[in-house]
Parts: sequence; C-alpha cells; structure tokens
Amino acid sequence: MKNPLLEKFNTVYSSAPFSKIKNEHFKPAFIEGIKIAKEEIDQIANNEDPPTFENTIEALEFCSEKLDRISSVFFNLNSAETNDEIQQIAQEVSPMLSEFSNDITLNEKIFKRVQFLNNIKEELNLSIEQDMLLSKKYKSFTRNGANLEIDKKDELRKIDTELSKLKLKFGEHVLAETNAFELHLTTEDQLAGLPESVIEAAAINAKHKNKDGWVITLDYPSYVPFMMYAEDRNLRKKLAIAFGAKAFKNNKYDNQQIVLDIVNYRHKRAVLLGYKSHAHFVLEERMAQTPENVNTFLNDILKKASPAAKKEFTQLTEIAKKDGIEKLEKWDGSYYSEKLKKELFDLEEERLKPYFKLENVIAGVFQISTKLYDLQFEEITTIDTYHKDVITYKVTDTSGNYIAILYADFFPRPGKRNGAWMTTFKGQWVKNGENSRPHISIVCNFTKPTETKPSLLTFNEVTTLFHEFGHALHGMLADTTYPSLSGTNVYWDFVELPSQLFENWCYQKEALNLFAKHFETNELIPMELIDKIKRSSNFLEGMHTVRQISFGLLDMNWHSKNPSEIKNVKEFELTSFKNTNLYPDIKENCMSTSFSHIFQGGYSSGYYSYKWAEVLDADAFALFLEKGIFDKETARKFKSFVLERGGTENPMKLYKLFRGKKPDNTALLKRAGLLK
Repeated sequence: MKNPLLEKFNTVYSSAPFSKIKNEHFKPAFIEGIKIAKEEIDQIANNEDPPTFENTIEALEFCSEKLDRISSVFFNLNSAETNDEIQQIAQEVSPMLSEFSNDITLNEKIFKRVQFLNNIKEELNLSIEQDMLLSKKYKSFTRNGANLEIDKKDELRKIDTELSKLKLKFGEHVLAETNAFELHLTTEDQLAGLPESVIEAAAINAKHKNKDGWVITLDYPSYVPFMMYAEDRNLRKKLAIAFGAKAFKNNKYDNQQIVLDIVNYRHKRAVLLGYKSHAHFVLEERMAQTPENVNTFLNDILKKASPAAKKEFTQLTEIAKKDGIEKLEKWDGSYYSEKLKKELFDLEEERLKPYFKLENVIAGVFQISTKLYDLQFEEITTIDTYHKDVITYKVTDTSGNYIAILYADFFPRPGKRNGAWMTTFKGQWVKNGENSRPHISIVCNFTKPTETKPSLLTFNEVTTLFHEFGHALHGMLADTTYPSLSGTNVYWDFVELPSQLFENWCYQKEALNLFAKHFETNELIPMELIDKIKRSSNFLEGMHTVRQISFGLLDMNWHSKNPSEIKNVKEFELTSFKNTNLYPDIKENCMSTSFSHIFQGGYSSGYYSYKWAEVLDADAFALFLEKGIFDKETARKFKSFVLERGGTENPMKLYKLFRGKKPDNTALLKRAGLLK
C-alpha cells in the first residue's frame, strides 16, 4: 500500500495531501521517516573526510526533512482535528521521536565533528547566518547531554521519553474535560441577560447534541459571553467552577500527578545537564537569561500595576453591591466588568460585534498587510485541507512573486483544542539555489455563524485574529537559508513581538475604517465608537496586568527551584498567587492542571515572554505612531530586520537595527495608563 506521507507531495505548491492521508499511514510513515533520517545521520557520522561546515552542519540541518514534514502534519492535526486514534498514535510515536532526537545529540562521532568546527570557528570565514547555525548546533549537543557519561546519557533518554508521553497525556486530559462538560438550559428565565446571538448559538449546540433547549460549553465562544452576560449568578458560578476544575477532579482525567511528574522530570534533566533548575536551563537561550532577571522584571511591573488593579477591583465590587453582592467572586468578574465598561464608556461588546463580521476583519488584516508589507492574498480552492471549515490562501507580493500558503481554521469543534495559535505545515529555507516558501496556518476558536447571522467577532476576538496573524507574518515573510533559523524559530521572549505589535492596528481609526463595517448596512464604524474603543483600550489594565504577571510567576515558581518537596499542586499554586490574588480562591479550581501553555506547549519558564514582548511591541509601535501607522519606511525596516531575519542574529541586535535604540518600558506603562 502506497503511503502518501512517504511520497513526494505532488500537489499544488507541494502542500500536504490531507484527503489521501489516513490514520493508519502515520505510524508506518514515522517508522520509515526515522529510518531514512538515521541513515543520513550515519553517513554524516561515518564520513571519512575532515569535518566542514557543508558536510557536517549543513548536512545535519537538512537530514530529517521527510520526518519533519510528517511530524508537522501529524502534530498539527493532533491539536486541530484529533480523535482517539490520533491520540493513541501520538502516545506511540512521541517516545520514538524523543529517542531519535537523543540518537543525534548523544552521538559521539557527530558531536566530535561539530565540536571540532566550533573550536576553529574563527578560521571558517562563515556568514552571520552560518555562524549562528554552528553555534546553535553546538549548543543543541552540549545542552542535550553530549558531554555526559554513558550511564547519564541513558538516564537522559529515559527522562525525555517520559516527558514526551506526559505532555501528550496532559493535553488529552484537558481536551477530554473540555468536551465532557455542558451546561444544559431548559427554561427561558435561565437565558436572562444573554444576547440573541449567544442564545442562538446555544440552541445550535443543543440541536447538535440532540437536546431540547440550549447548551453552553467550555469552548471560549460559548463560555466567555455567558460569563459576561448571564444574569443568573448561580449558573455563572456553575460554569466558572467547571471551567477552572478541568483535570482537577480526581477522576481518570486528573492532571495533578502529571504536573508533579513533569516538573520533577524537568528539574532532574536540568540538574543532570549541569544547571540549577529547568528555568536556568531554558533561560540561557532567552533574552532574559536568568530566573532572577525574569522575577525582577515581573515584580517591577507588578509593583507598578498593583495599585491600579486594587482600585479597579474596588470599582467592580462597588458596582456589584448595587445588586446586593457583598463579596465579588471570580464568576462575577466578566459580568460586572461589562457593566462597568458600559457605565464608564457607554460601550458594550454587543454594540461592537455587528461591525466585526469575520470576513470583513480578515479582509482588513489583508489590507493592512498590503499597505505595510506589499502582500496580496488570494483565496484558492485547489489546496487540500483537513476539515471543510479550513480556508486556504495563496500569498504573493505586489509584483506577483509567490510568498507563502496560508491556512485559516476559525471555528471550534470537538476534536480541536481551545485557544488560538499559529503553526507551520512547512517551513522556509534555501536549498540548491531555490527559496522554498512556507505553509503557515492560523487556528482560532471564534463564534460560529448561525442560521440568521454571520460570524460576528467580539473585539477581543478581533485582537486575537490580529495577534495570530502577526505570528503568521513572521512565518510567511521568513527569508533565511536554514529552516531552524527561519520564521518564528527565534528566542521565545522575542517570538511574541510581531504578534503583539500587529494588535496595535486594531485600535487605530485609519485601520478600523478599512474593515469595521456594519454587516447589514455596510456603514463604517461610527467615530464615537472608535473613540470609545481607544478610550477603553486600557480598561481594567491594572487587573489584566496583575493576572498575566501571576501566570508568569506561577510558571517561574514551578520551574526555577527543586520541586521534589511539592506534594500538593493546589497548595503550591495558592502560595504562588498570594501577592497577585484579587478574588477569593475557589476550592474546586486549580489553574496548573489545565495550564497547557507551560505543561503541554513550549512556554515552560517562558510565560513571562508575553509581558516581555509587550515592552518591545509598545516601544516599536511608538515609532509607527511617530512616523504614521502605514509609514512604508518603518514597515520596511521592521520587515527587513525582524520578520525576514528569523533567528539568524541576536534578537536585541535585530531590534536595535529596526528601532535605532534599546527598548524601555516607558511606552508600555504609558499605553497601559500605569504611568502617573
């Protein structure tokens, strides 16, 4: 039987042939892909010619091309369109991939060749990019056990295998718990306060589940508006507790022991490699460099944000008292935030939504990209997709040169994890003189169209789309030689700069006028609403900042010390949150057990990077504000020095080439209204 994953993708733009790929193809493809890559590794290791950059470093860079492609297809499906069978395959192949990765980094013959080249680096006359690639390859060996004794290498292999399984299991549990809960409403009085669009979506959910009435789920487009508008406080409480109790119920999907196992294995691994903690290991390859620097950075912002957060919390408490609520709880937060926003700015999400039809917002994102970076987007139907909801675009520059393929997947469904992310089905690189262009995907969970209305986005969903598209630009505009230095392959605390910078256009009149049109009348969003959006842009900024800082501190607490004495996940979490808590604790809830960013995604010891990148993005956007938000020269510099260059140079150097100076947090604090 032919396996489409192992053949050359003879498709439009060599895109993944999803309709031909069956679940039974994956495991054999991984086995064969690993075999092919191992043969290439052996050729490099046993090459009798003296090591050169080409026969060792470049050869290593391109040696697992087939396997990388298989992995990107499979693991992206495991996030966006999974099922029990795919999850089972993931559990089987992850240890194989972990073993393969160790086979490279623990291969003494290859390490000696890489080490030899690293030692004579100065004599090799390398380009800036080649120099970075050699450094990165050398570090990938030393930071992954190449200098360990044999018995320690075996221990490292075991740890890596266990971690690969645990992270998958963590994610599967969170998805299962998200899908398992539903709030079934059967009487109209339970709908009090809910906008018509939310009621209609809940009725569709019920229909899909063969139930009468309305069903609210833990998917964001269902959960978030219910918490914001539902007048029935008991129902809000029920939903909030269910949301916060994911994988914390002592059932078969419980993640408490998995969290403890992950942090302990990570710590053991770091110590084995000669580091004080997992955070020390991770941060060596980040702009922040050390846990001490991260904690200083987070606590400095916390100090500035706390007074504003406490004041805002008091405002929310006062408005809740009008409804006879003496003690504000977490399930009251969104509801009274929305009331306070209306009181302060006469602004409601529901008034904004008609101006943010999904198709219009996408068109706006494309227009802004054209104005800034000379890109054109053409929807095409000749590319295979993994689900009927996925839309594909061919991206070119204004001269018609092919730049990238973009996949867009916008709506929630049972096999898709919550949240929003950008990912890659194929990276960018230059080989044999050909610039092989990337295939990028953005995945979101937005409000679905109903029988009477198109998909109308909340303003928060608009900023999410811009955020993920900022990441997509980083991937699509990549222009480097080597795949591991291309696109978003940059220091983790630099990767959020393009995404967070792009969000800024959502608040600008010139940009909003391009796409914020009423879905029925086509009238432009009124100036008064734009003013209200701008005025409310730092609404509850103190509370939002403290919340983000609390997640960053929790992440650092899990990963910057020896966790072996931690026995109770919830107690540890409460201690971590003691300086950032505003709401009373909910005993049934625990954040860590569903904190997928740090226990399943790549953000362990890196959650602080959202705030870190905010400093960069506010400083960067200050230049656009000074020169004009569509200023071609500023955009050209950002594209040339940040978006195209990937990880080819130190990020601070690239940032200074764009900005002409180092960033400081003045612009961020000013934008957030936290500077007196």
